[in-house]
Amino acid sequence: MMIVTTETIGGRALEMLGMVKGSTIRTVNMFRDFGAAFKTLVGGELKKYNEMMDDARRIATERMEEEARALGADAIVGVRYATSAIMQSAAEVMAYGTAVKFK
Repeated sequence: MMIVTTETIGGRALEMLGMVKGSTIRTVNMFRDFGAAFKTLVGGELKKYNEMMDDARRIATERMEEEARALGADAIVGVRYATSAIMQSAAEVMAYGTAVKFK
């Protein structure tokens, strides 16, 4: 399935099927969170949080793609990601876009 951030796909006529989305709420374990808190004192990249967010984006994208497949879509256009903090050390990642069928 083609997934793009643009509103159109060059050379293709599109039939809009509707909005699709996928989301997940992720957290790191307590020990990693403690290590991250210490890291904020000395500075540096929070690698475990990067890994968590990469996983969350992948899962949200897969769930969005599942919704699009259920509609019979060939592609998803206008894809965007949104992130919000749910509680300390937990974040929601949502992927959303418009499912389309090629004409």
